[in-house]
Amino acid sequence: MPGAGIRGEARARWLGTGLLGLFLLPVSLSLEVSVGKATTISAVNGTEILLPCTFSSCFGFENLRFWWSYNSSDTFKILIEGTVKNEKSDPKVKSKDNDRITLEGSTKEKVNNISILLKDLEFSDTGKYTCHVKNPKENYLQHQATIFLHVVEKLEEVDNTVTLIILAVVGGVVGLLIFILLLKKFITFILKKAQEKKKECLVSSSGNDNTENGLPGSKAGEKPPTKV
Repeated sequence: MPGAGIRGEARARWLGTGLLGLFLLPVSLSLEVSVGKATTISAVNGTEILLPCTFSSCFGFENLRFWWSYNSSDTFKILIEGTVKNEKSDPKVKSKDNDRITLEGSTKEKVNNISILLKDLEFSDTGKYTCHVKNPKENYLQHQATIFLHVVEKLEEVDNTVTLIILAVVGGVVGLLIFILLLKKFITFILKKAQEKKKECLVSSSGNDNTENGLPGSKAGEKPPTKV
């Protein structure tokens, strides 16, 4: 049947694609590049800023190549290029765009840091900075991560009023809960002591002589001596 043959070819095609994906998945996930959690940062004009970048590879690396690129609305250029021979070698710069850029890289403690420092910032430095990494040991697999830099006249002050209010409310609630727990323990202690005192009182009163009911051994049960 023609329909069965077509469905068989489709299943074989999907199976082949799935197997290929499983084969390539470890490779595609091996090389990772990160610029940290903050992908947008601000810096004051005339100061300096560190643009962070680290990389990692499950398969190791050899003669790894890295470079930083700058991209704005009307400009694209390579800022700095370098290589890392292996895990025991620090990154080395091959070329860079200007003297305001310094490589702050190191492979110590397996951090694999290829961050750059931008000095004497200008407003024209505003734009996207992308950290690229290519690993020959992984069939020249390439990965990158981007961070956006915004150069400003001065940094805006952050209003922490809402945050302080939230922290105060949370602290008050926690303090109230602690007070309630301590008060509960104190009341339990007082009640326990009161019950113990009541038991002691009952035991001591049951052992005393009764002088009003004429029981043997009481003063009421004693008779004066008979006169002869």
